[in-house]
Amino acid sequence: MKNRHQKFLTVLGARVKKIRIEKGLSQYKLSYDSNVSRNQIIKIENGQLNPTICTLYALSLALEVEPKELFDFGA
Repeated sequence: MKNRHQKFLTVLGARVKKIRIEKGLSQYKLSYDSNVSRNQIIKIENGQLNPTICTLYALSLALEVEPKELFDFGA
């Protein structure tokens, strides 16, 4: 996928993955808890998908973090 904001999507995906791993969740468990398909999670974590704000909100709820924490790239 070519996207003018590819670097942002890559960093966002890495952040989601980092939080998921810190929480001890598999992609399957995050998918179940968030009602977001595992395929979408894989693509988000790899920076291959530009998720909607609603998808990010669902992931934040399942990860038990504030949505803004998904954008805390300095951590």
